[in-house]
Amino acid sequence: MDDLTLSDPTFSLHVVDVPLEPGELDPASILAGSPEVTETVLWESPDGRIVRGIWRITQGTVTDTEQDELFVVIEGRATIEVTDGPTIEVGPGDVCILERGARTTWTIHEPLRKVFQITLDAPERA
Repeated sequence: MDDLTLSDPTFSLHVVDVPLEPGELDPASILAGSPEVTETVLWESPDGRIVRGIWRITQGTVTDTEQDELFVVIEGRATIEVTDGPTIEVGPGDVCILERGARTTWTIHEPLRKVFQITLDAPERA
């Protein structure tokens, strides 16, 4: 990443070499273990609705309410249980799509690193 400025509109990088910063994990979402999150945003749309980045979480079990997300697992393994939906097993090379509003429980078996694109809800107009 020496010559890369993440504000450049077009770039390539080696995912496992990208430094990640500590991320937020709501303590109320942790069901088991002491998972920790690290992440980096690679690109964000001018309106902030589309975010592309790299995210990593260590072992444990957490809950989440999803946004519209597409991700590819680079390393690690997890089971994602979708309330009133499927149970998904993901590992290296797997691609996953999560629907906005889906309530999920993630059991992280091995530290998981993913590359993602999330589309957030449009802000409410006054």
